Amino acid sequence: MKLFVKDLTVIDSSVLDYSRGIIGQSWLVDIVLHGDLNEQSMILDFGIVKKLIKSTVDELVDHKLIVPAHAKFCDVMSDGAFTYVDAWREHSESIHLACPDQAFALIPAEQITLANLEAYLTEQLMLRLPNNVKKLDVKLREEKIDGAEYCYSHGLRKHLGNCQRIAHGHRSTIEILRNDERDPALEASWAERWKDIYLAEHCDMVSVSEVSLSRAGMAALTPEHYCFKYQAPQGEFQLAISKSIVEIMPTETTVENIAQYIADTLAKDCSDSLTVFAYEGVGKGAIASA
Repeated sequence: MKLFVKDLTVIDSSVLDYSRGIIGQSWLVDIVLHGDLNEQSMILDFGIVKKLIKSTVDELVDHKLIVPAHAKFCDVMSDGAFTYVDAWREHSESIHLACPDQAFALIPAEQITLANLEAYLTEQLMLRLPNNVKKLDVKLREEKIDGAEYCYSHGLRKHLGNCQRIAHGHRSTIEILRNDERDPALEASWAERWKDIYLAEHCDMVSVSEVSLSRAGMAALTPEHYCFKYQAPQGEFQLAISKSIVEIMPTETTVENIAQYIADTLAKDCSDSLTVFAYEGVGKGAIASA
């Protein structure tokens, strides 16, 4: 017997990648449970499925930086209070973080693929399911986007939930209306500008002397890095990242501010009426006009 749940939850995280740096990602989660019927003539009650599996997925990977812990291009170290991650990209760029342990999902792999992420989640979830569940299929899939998209990563210092983690992200679509008509060229232009971008708030920027990264991280810093640091409810978050993959905003990088930032930036070179639908992952976002 099999039990399935489609669109169980959405994972909004970022992935550390050698070629692309920090990639904001959003995946829909589908599951299939194989097993025997219990005393209630169920494999597992849907309420328990949604609560147990969703909460476990959230705990393991949601709103985290997903790190391939066995990759040659990155080093991971923990001192019991903080986890330090150092990654060297193509073209001599690098990314360095020092954050509370819960900011990271360390996957035992050389690179992050959907297959090994699904395998990791399946293994961890099976440890928490009742014995009558004999097998679990976890399927991650991207939202089908007909049009422009971008992948951004960020952190929200003031957020009381997991959005405060300095390197989590989203794969998002963007819709821009010019005089109430969709403008695919504007959408594509903005999506290219923010392809694999890290969005930062100006007031979170600090000098090199104010960050405490790993020894290798500190040694790797150059004038071509931005440094960011803030204190949030979950602890202190620090990031140094190559300037080439960063855009600095004057406000917090909430989706509301992102939508307005895009609208205001476009309005500087356009006298037409503009409306921006900026998405934060799947099926949610903000609308701003200029």
